[in-house]
Amino acid sequence: MMQQRVLVTGGAGFIGSAVVRHLIGETKASVLNVDKLTYAGNLDSLATIADSPDYQFAHSDICDHDEMQRLFEHYQPTHVMHLAAESHVDRSIDGPSAFIKTNIMGTYTLLEVARHYVAQLPGDARDAFRFHHISTDEVYGDLVGVDAPFTEDTPYQPSSPYSASKASSDHLVRSWHRTFGLPVVITNCSNNYGPYHFPEKLIPLAILNAIEGKPIPVYGRGDQIRDWLYVEDHARALVKVVFEGTIGETYNIGGHNERTNRQVVETLCDLLDARIEQKPQGLDSFRELIRFVTDRPGHDQRYAIDASKIEAALGWTPVETFESGLSKTVDWFLANETWWQRVRSGAYQGERLGLL
Repeated sequence: MMQQRVLVTGGAGFIGSAVVRHLIGETKASVLNVDKLTYAGNLDSLATIADSPDYQFAHSDICDHDEMQRLFEHYQPTHVMHLAAESHVDRSIDGPSAFIKTNIMGTYTLLEVARHYVAQLPGDARDAFRFHHISTDEVYGDLVGVDAPFTEDTPYQPSSPYSASKASSDHLVRSWHRTFGLPVVITNCSNNYGPYHFPEKLIPLAILNAIEGKPIPVYGRGDQIRDWLYVEDHARALVKVVFEGTIGETYNIGGHNERTNRQVVETLCDLLDARIEQKPQGLDSFRELIRFVTDRPGHDQRYAIDASKIEAALGWTPVETFESGLSKTVDWFLANETWWQRVRSGAYQGERLGLL
């Protein structure tokens, strides 16, 4: 069989780097990682596989049609995993334009390049090709009280510029499948956490602020509920979908771990209390650092994923519980100060390695 050649967009990001590490470490596929290296792209997160003969990196923008066409022609991918996206809700409120450009126009550009690329493939290669679009549960809006979790048929009701731009990209992907016959699969995931998580997000921010004795900000009263998914479980699911998923189908991926933001932060503080005897500023417990701050505009109240479809169809279930995954995450950040210090100082942005 021909080796699977996977073109991964956004492979230097949090979820993308987990996917690339999994592909190189656990499969026989080769990978071309295409990343613009915005603030969230970090090649340090790929250090463990950067020297693999099956790995290549291209410092490229998915909105650049000619460059994407060049990369497709050069690499001849058998699969595309499209993760490149602007993804931080607060940033989308402060500056929506980047989200419109990357998440909508970037996806359009990739779809067009992929469509013309597939059209010229010989029969067997054309039949084997897959375009996997990775999206978010935030496209569904939010749930109220004990509403049933999101399924693949839940209507879209995005609340933020970020989720609206991702909803738009989902619709584009489905339309390119129906109108042009592009062989696509889509996944929508719940909140990810784990190693290499960019420090602006809730869990790494709470861990690092606690370590440094800084306030841990929590929106509102911290009663927003999220379904938490360990990033390496998510990477396993994504690779399973791109290789085994049914063309035209959508799969929701969740961790079966609903927690309020307050519960998440309090659990993190307790885990750190058990690991760090000498606490900063004479604290008795890291919980003393929790501060409730003004809530985010349009903040979704609850997300929850019904992942029964992917479990039944592809046999995927998460390995990590919330407790085991969060414990591994805390231990990773405590053991990898060099990584997060380079992020906080900005030093990680000064290097561009292995460019294609």
